[in-house]
Parts: sequence; C-alpha cells; structure tokens
Amino acid sequence: MEEFNDTINLGENVVKVLKSIYDPEIPVDIYELGLIYDVMINEDNDVKILMTLTSPNCPVAESLPLEVEEKVKSIDEVKTCEVEITFDPPWSKDLMSEEAKLELGML
Repeated sequence: MEEFNDTINLGENVVKVLKSIYDPEIPVDIYELGLIYDVMINEDNDVKILMTLTSPNCPVAESLPLEVEEKVKSIDEVKTCEVEITFDPPWSKDLMSEEAKLELGML
C-alpha cells in the first residue's frame, strides 16, 4: 500500500511542477490550460506525460515539451520522463479549468 501512496505523492509533485510551467502567450500554467492530457507513472517511477499545444504552430512547440521533461526529471524520485505531444483531440478552450477561464476573463 505504501508504494501506491508514493505514486500518488509523486503524481502530485509532477502536477505541482507542471503548474509552474506557463504558456508564453497566455498568463496561465499549462496544467490549468488543459494542455496536459495524461500523466502516467509506473512502479519504477518512470513518468510519461501526454500533452498537447494550443496549436501545431505554437512558437514553443520545440522548447515547451523539453522544459516539461527537464522540470519533471528534476524531481528526485523521478527516474525517467518522456513527453509525448499529440493533437488528438486538438486543444480547445473547453479544456481549460474554471480558474484559467476566470483568469482570462472568459467567465
């Protein structure tokens, strides 16, 4: 059971890190923006993140996934981190959290 809690704690730490990364064009973190589709952590603490970008032509299409990978890898417990970009489903404003919509004056 302890191992399960460790995975939950690690997941929470990964989310905290993701919430510290901002889209350069929008003053909201990538987690609240809904760019993170999935965070998977196996028992070896290998992390895989499935994320999208606001558009395929996003100016940070190269650097943002690398930033995510580097920052998540910096968590002590994380062994490896792989970031996969997908545009299926494409990002839309509907994926944003209420907090992000409020921040951007969309509510």
